[in-house]
Amino acid sequence: MKFPWMGHHYVLGGPSSGWDMAEARVRKRKPVRHKQMRDVERDLGETMGLEVDMSSGFIELAHFDGRDILILNREIVAMKMEVTGSNKWVPTLRGIMLWGPERSWAAVDKGAIPFLMNGADCMGAGIHIADPSIDPGGFVWIRDQESGTPLASGVAIVDGEEMMHMTKGKAISTIHWIGDELWNIEA
Repeated sequence: MKFPWMGHHYVLGGPSSGWDMAEARVRKRKPVRHKQMRDVERDLGETMGLEVDMSSGFIELAHFDGRDILILNREIVAMKMEVTGSNKWVPTLRGIMLWGPERSWAAVDKGAIPFLMNGADCMGAGIHIADPSIDPGGFVWIRDQESGTPLASGVAIVDGEEMMHMTKGKAISTIHWIGDELWNIEA
């Protein structure tokens, strides 16, 4: 695509852009029975602090961008990632919206939202309140402090108490956010 007012020729979405359409696909998709998912439900329940029941839905396991994912009724609701030293199932943002957990969250002000929507790590100065039970290396989801809407998720760099008192530095390493490839993929 050519932008004449800039005097440059740009290729959008080509090999140099870092995003390849062929790679942005859900792969190795296979349906599974509910009884095979009991360990997954347990992992998700421990992470979110609530009981997860997927028995009434159509469940599939798949692979996306080097990561195992769980699809429930054609929505990507969980992914496998390293949390506190082991691979565990954690909810995606769609899973958080579905199950509404009240644990492992950090609330940010409006000033942090544009940065999070671009995939930036969450800085401690933007966090106003957080679940004090968050441990370093643990899963955490980030929400808007006013509406409670999930914005991103990641791995805690510091504990929940420290997040609330930070004035500088990174508090959460962002893994998934609204608008990223995992969010936009059609399941």
